[in-house]
Amino acid sequence: MATQSKKKKPAAKTKAKTKATKKGSQKPLVGVIYASTTDEPVMKECGFILERFGISFETSMFSAHRQPEKTAAYAKSARKRGLKVLVAGAGMAAHLPGVLASMTTLPVVGVPLCGSALEGQDALFSMVQMPAGVPVPTLAVGKAGAKNAALLAVQMLALSDPSLVRKLDDLKKRMEGGEKL
Repeated sequence: MATQSKKKKPAAKTKAKTKATKKGSQKPLVGVIYASTTDEPVMKECGFILERFGISFETSMFSAHRQPEKTAAYAKSARKRGLKVLVAGAGMAAHLPGVLASMTTLPVVGVPLCGSALEGQDALFSMVQMPAGVPVPTLAVGKAGAKNAALLAVQMLALSDPSLVRKLDDLKKRMEGGEKL
């Protein structure tokens, strides 16, 4: 994670990935957020897919329960900082995606993570039961969900980027030929 300056603390610890294809732009388009170091191996799968498509992203680690102010600051500043989609992974009660979604109008995609004896089912149920007005599209538990969350973010960005449409079409063809993610 990026080190914080003693003069001014950022809203959340953020490590920006710099791979991008859009005219040399290094500005992150996707925020990948998770609550603890135990979530990192799964959420890295999301980053691998985004890198594959040349999409710049940032990763942040904070908890909606333990760091509510950081969570709020991140959500409220995301659009101004140029982010287009947020992908949030959480286990157990899984409040992180819903809290983020309650504080921004950006799409927030939820990735349920294993973190309890229920093996992610608790997180899945928490995310898919969001109240009307706070949508959180929720994917599979674990690595498959993290990969699909990245692909969903790519599809959202492709709505205004024909080069991403071509890359998605190419991936579909390669998958038809047996390639796996």
